[in-house]
Amino acid sequence: MKKNKDIRGKRRAASTGKSVEKNISLTVNGKLHELMVGKDVNPDHTLAHTLRETLGYTGIKIACDHGSCGACTLLSDGEAVLSCTMLTIACDGKHITTIEGLENKETGELHPVQQAFIDYTAFQCGFCTPGIILSTKALLDKNPAPTEEEIRRELAGHYCRCGSHYLVIKAIQALARKGK
Repeated sequence: MKKNKDIRGKRRAASTGKSVEKNISLTVNGKLHELMVGKDVNPDHTLAHTLRETLGYTGIKIACDHGSCGACTLLSDGEAVLSCTMLTIACDGKHITTIEGLENKETGELHPVQQAFIDYTAFQCGFCTPGIILSTKALLDKNPAPTEEEIRRELAGHYCRCGSHYLVIKAIQALARKGK
């Protein structure tokens, strides 16, 4: 609803010739970013575009750009979302986590999900891996002991042309058995 109100306000401002300056804030991997709509971000920019092109978080991958492949998955307030389908202006005040934000900032150690993917070679080319890892983190945060069916359901929106999904499932199951 807020989005429609904002759009009407912009139309009114455009019809009167007055510019509308609005700042939005995103907290990405713990760092606050203030963005000015019309300068730093356009109203039609997707979150994936803003993160990659404006803020430099290149771990977000843009493949299909329609929400069909899962490569652009990130965490928004802890939930796995497709950033290529979200407008940046709709994310004002959100806490975003990208693949770059998973490692331990103090020790530099990888997140247990990242380490499990390495330990089980649960990737091939790696293009889809960040999105799958972030979906896995969201799943394990909600359900630390998912069944194979629950894992498959959670990852159903991810398209991996390399065919490494069976290793991803093994890595997640092993991680869940360890209780991490």
